Amino acid sequence: MVIIIYDSYLHNPMYFFLWNLSILDLCISSVVVPKMLFDFLSTSRTISIAGCFSQIFFFHFFGSTEAVLVSVMSYDRYMAIGNPLRYVSIMTPKVCLHLALTTWAIGFFHSLLHTVMTSKLLFCGHNLVEHFFCDIRPVLNLSCTDITLNLKLLTLVTGNLVLATFLLTLLSYILIIKCLIKIKTTEGRKHAFSTCSAHLTVVLLQYGSVIFSYGRSSSGASLDQDRAAGVIIAAFIPTLNPIIYTLRNKDLKRAFKKMTK
Repeated sequence: MVIIIYDSYLHNPMYFFLWNLSILDLCISSVVVPKMLFDFLSTSRTISIAGCFSQIFFFHFFGSTEAVLVSVMSYDRYMAIGNPLRYVSIMTPKVCLHLALTTWAIGFFHSLLHTVMTSKLLFCGHNLVEHFFCDIRPVLNLSCTDITLNLKLLTLVTGNLVLATFLLTLLSYILIIKCLIKIKTTEGRKHAFSTCSAHLTVVLLQYGSVIFSYGRSSSGASLDQDRAAGVIIAAFIPTLNPIIYTLRNKDLKRAFKKMTK
């Protein structure tokens, strides 16, 4: 994030969205990992009700925002490869800002819906969350009232949000492949594909884990599988993203060397 702000050469749509992705990765990890590490070292692994619902809200806020942002980034890559001469005039700073704000707004209202609906439930007796953080499904299992509507919302709203953004991302890459086929030189294809290869890696990891965790029906749900997917979403992907985008990015490496001279 500091490198992108520091180097004016990186002040373009691709790195603007990458900067937003970096914020989201930082936030997602901050919501889950510190408390998880504290619980590893503590004998009293407790969390307040307010803390639990805060985790639910912020985890899904940042997580769903990132899922939408990944789709926006794929559209940006398509515009850069498919319309290189018109790219700057199409992806103006104003357009990029509106896309980013819309992305954050979708994530906010998506998370708010689930948090409010979960908070309306009655919880009594059993209070052991079968997870390393307060996620929606494990918390719903603690309710002593009917959670059918909540589970339907989780499957339909979250599942459709992830599916819609995934299909838009897939469409962008189909169009990108068509553009790559039209490029006559091998070197030209390599250069064009290198601008989106890192993003494609993140897309596969991101959507694979999210669809697996939230896009399936609750009947086949396994807490062990949910925990594994939770680790990937909350810790593995946010750690991997900076490595992928930095070590495989010549512009960022150049800017880093320039900044550290």
